[in-house]
Amino acid sequence: MIGTGGWGRNLARNLQQLGALRAIVDPCREHRDAMLAEAPGVAAHAEYQAALDDPAIDAVVIATPVATHYAIAYDALAADKDVFVEKPLTLQADAAWELVALAEARQRLLMVGHLLLFQPAIVWLRDALAAGQIGELHSIHQRRRGLGRVRDHENVLWCLGSHDIAVQRLLLGERSIERLTAHGQCLLQPAIEDDVHLHITYAGGVQTHLHCSWLWPNRDRGLMIVGSDGMLEYDEIEQVVTLHRKGVDGDLNPSDRGSEVIQRGHDQPLRLEMEHFLACVERRETCRSDGRCGAAVIDVLMQAGQQLQQLRRNDDPT
Repeated sequence: MIGTGGWGRNLARNLQQLGALRAIVDPCREHRDAMLAEAPGVAAHAEYQAALDDPAIDAVVIATPVATHYAIAYDALAADKDVFVEKPLTLQADAAWELVALAEARQRLLMVGHLLLFQPAIVWLRDALAAGQIGELHSIHQRRRGLGRVRDHENVLWCLGSHDIAVQRLLLGERSIERLTAHGQCLLQPAIEDDVHLHITYAGGVQTHLHCSWLWPNRDRGLMIVGSDGMLEYDEIEQVVTLHRKGVDGDLNPSDRGSEVIQRGHDQPLRLEMEHFLACVERRETCRSDGRCGAAVIDVLMQAGQQLQQLRRNDDPT
């Protein structure tokens, strides 16, 4: 486990409980000591190269600042370790795809920590859409907003939206993107959007609409999927999926045949994510959120970021 700060400690704890943790790496002694109190007997290093040199270690999990992901993941893959990297994979698309190429060339696994893809409710939604449960898919509406935690090095779309872009890829079966439009506001800091709307049109005409914000009074996370024969709503906070048998008929009359909760989520998706990674390492299977998935998310984030940057330039009176 490389990086045992906030989220890394959660990952390490799950790996320890699953009997897979051999070593921890963190330059901060306080972090190492705190983790060793929970996982006595594992090796502890200040530098990650010591772990990469250990032939008994098959894989590494990386939860360090995003700017360090590329270098650590590259070194781990070059050392013939399978690699799990917290999202986002990298800060640049070229770097992300370079890691994908290296992993494939060395026949190593590269998995990205898009946690929502391991929430059973999301997997259930994917299968329900594939089975045509709500008819022809029209649109997906996502929201991820609340008050803070504001970052000073990345905008709200990079911080929060990568979850939802990964979910789009899972639900839409990797349809190609035909058009992307991003709009945002920098209200708290210059050049860092704290409120962003992202609209994407995919092949076949399906549209997605995502709103991410740090300036929202209530914690609100979920999605609505609209189809020709009904709607599926996922409340991420309550962890329930509701089927709305509602719509508008051919005569433009509203139809309401009621709603019901038909699926519930899991209270430990992080455990499921780590179990999936370990199973893939053992069975040599492609991960659900593999490097190609993670790199494709970076492609979208960068394209959106370029549009937001251009909008800032257009709005700058100087």
